[in-house]
Amino acid sequence: MFILGLGFLWKPVAILAAFMTGFSIAFLNDSFAVTFNEKVTRTVRQFSPHLAAKMRPPITPVIRGRPSSKRSIHICGRPRWLFVLLFSAVSCMLWLTSCSLLTVLWALLIALLTTVLHASFRTPNLKARLNTFREEFRAVWRNYSEL
Repeated sequence: MFILGLGFLWKPVAILAAFMTGFSIAFLNDSFAVTFNEKVTRTVRQFSPHLAAKMRPPITPVIRGRPSSKRSIHICGRPRWLFVLLFSAVSCMLWLTSCSLLTVLWALLIALLTTVLHASFRTPNLKARLNTFREEFRAVWRNYSEL
């Protein structure tokens, strides 16, 4: 987000589009969506308790005394997919109007390539390898010190 923001300093609409894209991606994260919902509801409750009561998610049915294990996440009383779709659509419109779509595609391609390269060069169990190397080095050092 920060890199995209720096890249679009001369286009404020593109900066807004980058933030909207970031929010649409962040709403896919469960913990972010729940935290965002709680903060917005708490803020709205301070100004209008009646509106905050309307923002509650619909009541889920309880079957045999147990709540449903597959509980959907709601943001401001609406399903999460609605917010993701809305923020994605607005960000796409802003990207198109700011004429920065090609730059965004290049940035996303570079980010994807960087992620793939990092994952391919990453050594699994690096911490364990370093610990075994340290133990081997200590054993060799002890042998030299005994001489």
